[in-house]
Amino acid sequence: MNTNKPNNPTRREFLQATGGFAAATMLGGLRLPEVHPGGSDEIRVALVGCGGRGSGAAVNAVSAKGGNIKLVAMADAFQDRLSSSYDNLSKDYGKFMDVPPERRFVGWDAYKHAMDALRPGDVVILTTPPAFRWVHFGYAISKKLNVFMEKPVTVDGPTSKRMLALADQSVAAGLKVGVGLMSRHSKALQELQKRIRDGQIGDVILMRGYRMHGPAGFFESPTKPDDISHLDYQVRRFHSFLWASGGCFNDFYIHIVDHLSWMKNAWPTGAQALGGRHFRSDGGVPMVDQNFDTYSVEYTFGDGSKFLFDGRCENGTAGIYSSYVHGTKGIAIASAANDCGTPSSIFKGQNPAGTPIWQSTDTSNPYQNEWDELIDAIRHDRPYNEVKRGVQASLTSSLGRMAAHTGQILTFDDMLNCDHEFAPGLDTLTESTPAPLLPGPDGKYPVPMPGVTTKHEY
Repeated sequence: MNTNKPNNPTRREFLQATGGFAAATMLGGLRLPEVHPGGSDEIRVALVGCGGRGSGAAVNAVSAKGGNIKLVAMADAFQDRLSSSYDNLSKDYGKFMDVPPERRFVGWDAYKHAMDALRPGDVVILTTPPAFRWVHFGYAISKKLNVFMEKPVTVDGPTSKRMLALADQSVAAGLKVGVGLMSRHSKALQELQKRIRDGQIGDVILMRGYRMHGPAGFFESPTKPDDISHLDYQVRRFHSFLWASGGCFNDFYIHIVDHLSWMKNAWPTGAQALGGRHFRSDGGVPMVDQNFDTYSVEYTFGDGSKFLFDGRCENGTAGIYSSYVHGTKGIAIASAANDCGTPSSIFKGQNPAGTPIWQSTDTSNPYQNEWDELIDAIRHDRPYNEVKRGVQASLTSSLGRMAAHTGQILTFDDMLNCDHEFAPGLDTLTESTPAPLLPGPDGKYPVPMPGVTTKHEY
């Protein structure tokens, strides 16, 4: 990729968060006052994006320590998803809900109506597909709302710069913003990170992460049915499309990418990668999505140490879903299973067998921990904003994905400065807007071609 363009921000400049053009354009000279002073007053919550993760976040929100939290509005692009979420939440959490029909909003502008139902200092949950994150976050800032947003928070270079600018706006406004990278809120991983930082396994020389299992979520998609638009189809099956989610790499793999970078206390400076599509059919039905079946990424840090990540979505293959940190004095198991499964542990030497010299004992729920901390910061007006770190993690995931999709050796700066915005103009989206991605005459969507398409991913 060409990195000789003038005025391209560098990784150092990015980490210092000097961006600001997008938020300045969107929000002008908006000056926001302090919001939600400490106390026991009711915090109202709106849910924007009523899928499974959004419903789970709503449960965590109303269950947060301190109480007196109520879900008062819901929004989704699709009526069936909103209705299903409302019905399921009402069964066990109805006493924490006050969402009459007039505060259940459907459509592409539903997010505005849900946020309009809140007061400054209340909380909006943003759990739509990641492509819409910058649009919804900008509106939340204009309404002076605290935010919880799911990962990833960006899918490409241009939206990463835009989200960084919005992060600056939210910090200046005193807003509290949590990002759903729950590994950072695992007490076990917090203790392990401290022990690694204190030198218990020596210098970190290698890290390994794996998420290998059968197809999950909307990893793969068949040809679109005739009775649905391309836009609706792609948003419903967002894991299958790079513009909507960053693909399975960003949505599935970001947790391990994030927490191993945290263990190193640094972000990778570059990556090279492999990947490919293999038996892409289900009972003879061709799959037309954009994902690779397999990914293998070698991330490199500034000191030359490596982080190897392997991802795979194929039935009948060995399942491995865990992460490891190798040091000069020993090895640590970060996640024993899944994204941040306990116990975390440390062993002498490089073989994690036998009795560990340390093992975590905390089994608290990191999904709930992150909400407890966010609500506590709101109640006591403490600085709390995870957006910049969320952008860093999202960009690092995109870096590995793009290295695989292009077949090139890339730097963090290459990813940040890549000019390919997958879906421009989402802030003006309507029901009649064409989908950002259209299939060819054969019904297949464009897929990455390493070594052929090298500047962009498709």
